[in-house]
Amino acid sequence: MSAEEAASGKKSHWAELEITGRVRNLSSSLWTLTHLTTLHINNNNLSRLPPEIAKLPHLVYLNLSSNKLRSLPAELGNMVSLRELLLNNNCLRVLPYELGRLFRLQTLGLKGRSLFISFKNSVFTVMCYNVLCDKYATRQLYGYCPSWALNWEYRKKGIMEEITSCDADIISLQEVETEQYYTFFLETLKERGYDGYFCPKSRAKLVSEQERKHVDGCAVFFKTEKFALVQKHTVEFNQVAMANSEGSEVMLNRVMTKDNIGVAVLLEVKKELFSGGVKPPTEKQLLLVANAHMHWDPEYSDVKLIQTVMFLSELKSIAESALSSNGSNSASSDCTSFPIVLCADLNSLPDSGVVEYLSNGGVAENHKDFKELRYSECLTNFSCNGKNGKPDGSITHSFQLKSAYDSNLMPYTNYTYDFKGVIDYIFFSKTHMNVLGLMGPLDTQWLVDNCIIGCPHPHIPSDHFSLLAQLEYHPPLSSLNGLHLSLHR
Repeated sequence: MSAEEAASGKKSHWAELEITGRVRNLSSSLWTLTHLTTLHINNNNLSRLPPEIAKLPHLVYLNLSSNKLRSLPAELGNMVSLRELLLNNNCLRVLPYELGRLFRLQTLGLKGRSLFISFKNSVFTVMCYNVLCDKYATRQLYGYCPSWALNWEYRKKGIMEEITSCDADIISLQEVETEQYYTFFLETLKERGYDGYFCPKSRAKLVSEQERKHVDGCAVFFKTEKFALVQKHTVEFNQVAMANSEGSEVMLNRVMTKDNIGVAVLLEVKKELFSGGVKPPTEKQLLLVANAHMHWDPEYSDVKLIQTVMFLSELKSIAESALSSNGSNSASSDCTSFPIVLCADLNSLPDSGVVEYLSNGGVAENHKDFKELRYSECLTNFSCNGKNGKPDGSITHSFQLKSAYDSNLMPYTNYTYDFKGVIDYIFFSKTHMNVLGLMGPLDTQWLVDNCIIGCPHPHIPSDHFSLLAQLEYHPPLSSLNGLHLSLHR
C-alpha cells in the first residue's frame, strides 16, 4: 500500500507482515497497522523493542528471533492475544514479570543462547577466611611478628574490620575459638544482621570445660534478610572414619586420630532475592553452604584427601534428604541438581589430589596422595556414584563444583615466613551459579616495599588472606512466571 493510499484512509487487509534487512529501528508507522495478527521481525539488528508494540493488540504470532535484544518492554504483557512468541538467539538479560499475563501463550521460543537471566538482587557474596585462633598465634611460630601485634585483643579488631568491610552475605570462618565465637563473632555480627552456626573440633568433647573454651572450629554466618536457616549439620571426620573403616588399620590409625570437622547449613533463599523482572519461584529455593578445615600436616596428604571425600559424601546425604523433604520429583532428586557453596581451608595446593577431586568430580583410588596405603576397600563407601564408583575404580562425587579462584588470581592465601601458597578455596555449583566478581590479592609490591616477610603483621591480623566471591544464583528456569520452558543449545 502506497503512502498516498494510506493517507487517503485506505485500510490494508494483510494480516501478516515480514520486515527484514538488518533493520536497527522500527518505523512508527508500524504501530498504525492494528489489524495485524502475524509479525515477523526476525533476522534483524534490533537492540530494543519499543513499548509501542502493544499498539498491535491482535497479534497472535510475534517472531523476534535472531536480533540483539537485551530486554523486553513490560507492555508486551498487555498483548494477551499472543499464542506464539519467539525470542530465539537474542541477548536477553531479563524476562519481564508481565509476561505472566499472556494467558493464551502456547509457545515461548528461547532456543540458542537467547536468555542470559539476570535476577535483580539474586547476587550474593561469599567470604572465606581463616582468622588464626589465639592459641596458635605464638612467638615460636610467628617470631617475625611483634608480640603486641600477635595479641588477640589487638588482632581481633583487625579481623572484624576485614570481615565487616567485605560485608559478605555469607561468611565462612576457620580457626574460630569457641569462647570467641559466642562472645565476639556472633555478638558483633548479630548486630549487623547475621545469624550463624558453629561447631568446635571433636576434641572439645574430651577436655575440661575451661579447655573447651579454647578449642577452635568452623563457623558460618549469613545475612538473615537474604537467607533463612533450615538445617544445620556437623561432620566429625574421626567419627565418619571409624564408621567406615572396614577393618582398615591405616583408616583407624591415620584418619580417625585427627579431630578436624566440617559444618554445613541448609539455607532457604528468601523470595525477595528474585524481585526485579522475574516472578519468584514457587518452590523453596535451597542453598547448602559448607565450611571445613582439613588436617594441616603436609606429610598427611592421604588424610586430607580422605577427609574431603568423606565431607562430600556427607553433603550428598544432606542434599538428598533436603531434596526429598522439599518435594522434588525423581527426575531432579539427585545432588547434581542441588546448589552448593563450599568454603574451606583445605591445607592443600591447587595441584593436590584434594583439589583434583573437588574440581574434576573424582580421583583415582591409586592417586599418589593416598601414599600407596590400603584405603581402597573403605574408600568405595564414599563414592557418590554408588558403592563401586566408576568402572576404573576412581572415587567420585556428583556435585558439579568449580573453584571461584581458578585463574591463578591469588598467588597465595597463606603467607608466612616458611610457607607461601594457595590452600584456601571457595567452590560453587557451576550448574546453578557463576562468578560475577572476585577480591584479588594484596599488592605483592606493597609486601616487598614494606619488608613483610610473613603474616600476621601489625597491618595484617591473620596468616591467611580472606577470599571474597560475588556469585549469581540461577533458580530453575521452569519456575519463570509459571511458563514451562524448553531451552536448547
